[in-house]
Amino acid sequence: MAWKNLTQRSLADSMILEHKALKELDEVHDLINWSRVQTLLTEIHASKRGEKAWPPLMMFKALLLQCWYKLSDPALEKQLARDLLFRRFVGLDITESVPDHSTFWRFRQKLNEGSLMNDLLNEINAQLSEQGLFIKSGGVSIIDASVIEANQCRPNKNKDGQSTQDPEAEWNVKAGSDGKIKSTYGFKAHLNVDEDGFIKATEFTAGNVHDSNVFTQLLEGDESSAYADSAYASRKHDEFLEAHGIDNRIIKRSYRNTPLTDEDKRHNQLHSGVRSIVERVIGVLKLHYEMAKARYLGLERNRTRFDLMCIAHNMKRGVTIKRECCA
Repeated sequence: MAWKNLTQRSLADSMILEHKALKELDEVHDLINWSRVQTLLTEIHASKRGEKAWPPLMMFKALLLQCWYKLSDPALEKQLARDLLFRRFVGLDITESVPDHSTFWRFRQKLNEGSLMNDLLNEINAQLSEQGLFIKSGGVSIIDASVIEANQCRPNKNKDGQSTQDPEAEWNVKAGSDGKIKSTYGFKAHLNVDEDGFIKATEFTAGNVHDSNVFTQLLEGDESSAYADSAYASRKHDEFLEAHGIDNRIIKRSYRNTPLTDEDKRHNQLHSGVRSIVERVIGVLKLHYEMAKARYLGLERNRTRFDLMCIAHNMKRGVTIKRECCA
C-alpha cells in the first residue's frame, strides 16, 4: 500500500491570501525536523499493494491537532475539511479530500500496535535537546501520577445484563486533601518531568496500581536528583537512588509513633517547590488536553492518547521556552 502524494500544490492552493491567522502554528511546525519523525513511521502502510493510503506523517500531525484543540475523531475530520490552518499544518492541499474519522481511529491503532509512542516521544525530546531547549542528560526527574476516569465508569448493565464498565480499568481509592475518601474507576497516568516542565518519560496503568510501583521504571538513571511526593517514600527506593548516585529528594513522611524530625521538615520545605512542577504539568494536561477523562475503552487505546498528549505538550512547551530565550 503506497502513500498518497501530497507534496505537489495545486493552483487553487497557491491563490489563498496570506493571513497571520493561517500562521499560528508555524512556530511549532518549524521547531521540528519532520523528516526524522517520518522515518519512525515508515513501516505504517508500507505495503506496495492495495489502494494508496494517507501518508503517516500527515496522519500523525492531524492527531497532534486533535490534542491541541481537544477534538473527537469526527470533529477532527470536520475541522480538517473546513479549516485552512489545519490543512496548512498537516500539508493538505485545499483540493484534497480529508481522511474520515474511522481512518484516524485505525491509524492510532497502528501507532499502538507498532509500539511507536515511546520512540516518538524520545525523538521529539532529542530534537528539543539538540536546540538547547531541553536538558536531556544530568537533569532532574520529578515523578507523580494522576487518576483518569474511565470513559464508561458507572456500574450499569446493557440489555443483555452485562456490565458496561470498561473491563480494563480498576478502582482507585485515596484520601483527598479535605480528608475524605474518594473513589474513581479508571486508569492512572504516571509522569517524569524535568524542572522546565518537559515530559521525559511516561507509564500508563489501571487505576489500582500504586504510584510507587512504577517509580524506578520512570527514572532514566543518569539524572542528578529525583523528586516525588511522600507516596513514593520507601526504603527500597532510598536504596535504589543511593546505588545509582541520584540525590534523594522524595518528600519524607511520618509513620505511626515516628513523627517527622526537624531535619525532615526542612528537607520537605526545601524540595516541595520543585516537586510541584509536575503538578502544574498535570494541571495543564487536564485543563488544555482533557486528560482527566478517558475517551476510549481499553487501557492501550487510552495509553496512546495519553502519549500523544505528552508529545503535543512538549512541542508547545518547546515553543514557549524558545520565545523566552529569544526575548
